Amino acid sequence: MNISKRFVAIASAAVLSLFAGQSMAADKLVIGTDSTYPPFEYLDAGGNFLGFDMDIGRALCAQMKVECTFVSNDFDGIIPALQAKKFDMILSSMSITPERLKLVDFTNKIYNTPPAVAVPKDSTAKTVADLKGKTIGAQSSTTHANYAEKHMADSQLKLYPTADEYKLDMQNGRVDAVVDDVVVLSEWVKSDAGACCKILTTLPVDKVINGDGAGIAIRKGDPLKDKINAAIAAIRADGTYKKIQDKYFDFDVYGE
Repeated sequence: MNISKRFVAIASAAVLSLFAGQSMAADKLVIGTDSTYPPFEYLDAGGNFLGFDMDIGRALCAQMKVECTFVSNDFDGIIPALQAKKFDMILSSMSITPERLKLVDFTNKIYNTPPAVAVPKDSTAKTVADLKGKTIGAQSSTTHANYAEKHMADSQLKLYPTADEYKLDMQNGRVDAVVDDVVVLSEWVKSDAGACCKILTTLPVDKVINGDGAGIAIRKGDPLKDKINAAIAAIRADGTYKKIQDKYFDFDVYGE
């Protein structure tokens, strides 16, 4: 091989290597989540990401033929972290709301369940009205905190960085009630840790606050949105979604 041909061959190999590296990078996505929200997202003793959302995320990545990794991030800082490109998307039970749509784009919904209120088992409250003047716990930066602030204004709202923290205060009698997703609270009160408490009521959905279900957040204008939406439609159509849903719930969480 003469020098000129050898140079062309080396240059071509370098270009191919460069594009291969770019392709590999495009085949990897990082998913941000607040891993303190069972049964949707949580960590086991070994630090593995588990839960309904995590299984859905893995199914979507398999459908898109990309390698995905999960990273934990506190919920109240998770949108700024996405905007700072610490990860490619948020899969963390995040409701699609008008306020959030000003900051990020959303895929189609992953599920849609209403909020609820839990109280201690010995609570005398029969309705939400009975919680007037009481202390209500909720996770900060969530639609549930916004809901309590608007619809339970006669109560004192106490905010927590994570759901685990309001649950601990409820167990120790430091709050009179908590507001969260009905699935999260229902699973909790059935567990040993939540044996102290019971569901008081499911709350009527406020469309402005609760939005149209939980979706996956991506940065504004990111074409990843269309790819994820196609993957959501595919796992809904081929039965993968139902298989994952039935692993966690005995009802349809997708909603209307």
